[in-house]
Amino acid sequence: MKVLVTGATSLIARRTVEALLARGDEVRVLQRHEAAVDCEHVLADVRDADAVMGAVAGCDAVVHAAAKVGVIGDWDDYRSINVDGTANVVGAARAHGVSRLVHVSTPSVAHAGRSLVGAGAEPPVTGRRRAWYAESKALAERVALAAASEALPVVAIRPHLVWGPGDTQLVGRIVERARAGRLALVGDGAALIDTTYIDGAASALVAALDAAVPGASCVGRAYVIANGEPRPIRDLVLGICRAAGVEVEPRRVPLRVAVGAGALVERVWSLRSSGTEPPLTRFLAEQLGTAHWFDSRPARDDLGWSPPVTIDQGLAHLADWFAAGSPSL
Repeated sequence: MKVLVTGATSLIARRTVEALLARGDEVRVLQRHEAAVDCEHVLADVRDADAVMGAVAGCDAVVHAAAKVGVIGDWDDYRSINVDGTANVVGAARAHGVSRLVHVSTPSVAHAGRSLVGAGAEPPVTGRRRAWYAESKALAERVALAAASEALPVVAIRPHLVWGPGDTQLVGRIVERARAGRLALVGDGAALIDTTYIDGAASALVAALDAAVPGASCVGRAYVIANGEPRPIRDLVLGICRAAGVEVEPRRVPLRVAVGAGALVERVWSLRSSGTEPPLTRFLAEQLGTAHWFDSRPARDDLGWSPPVTIDQGLAHLADWFAAGSPSL
């Protein structure tokens, strides 16, 4: 196939491009800045409907990963990039007769501040005013799945807490704070969470791309992707620190205190113009202090996917990456 991948500067999209190229697919990428992948590039913004239309032309399939992430910024930015940008990709796919579309979503679209234990891909939650990313991605997933049809099979994939070598989000932030002596756990660190090693996230997108054919049971559905190895958040955090060669004893912050502190930080950060991410928000505190692990059997049954790398194997790969002289995080 000839596949367009949007947002290829992200870790998950870049690894997906590499996986597609390795198996012989032709790949074109669309993003605002150059990506470190050896294929055809289109430098454009998903908010530019004409540019998206041109990028989709001639492609058989699309993996849509471009998004505004993080916890700072205006609602208009999140909406225009994540919701309107998705609508542009869907419109272009329809116009050019693309045979399949995989939309990259997130489990946070269904996170409502409570524990998720063995959950499936629950319906997106909207109406939140504390987390523009989750709100906009919930709306974007609805846009993508509403477009599913015999002519355009669509599948949404929600990779959960993706990490691995090169990750500047989960791994980068944990290691940075550990090295600075500012690492803290919300609660006692015993809340069970599941995560996804990067190779598993990329292979799930490829599996969804292959499975998204007319009449398939996966069409029009969302799937949560995770390794299927829930473990206490403390264990994962300390495992990442050990992989980076950092020994640390995190401080503990009660959930109620963390949520209150997150609310205060949000108010303070709204008055600043530094453009930096706040260290804590209410939404982040809730996610760090509650269990969230998922039932990934639907993805195994419908997509034929299973994680190729275990959590412990991933931590070993991460340790090798740091030992080899990883970029400073």
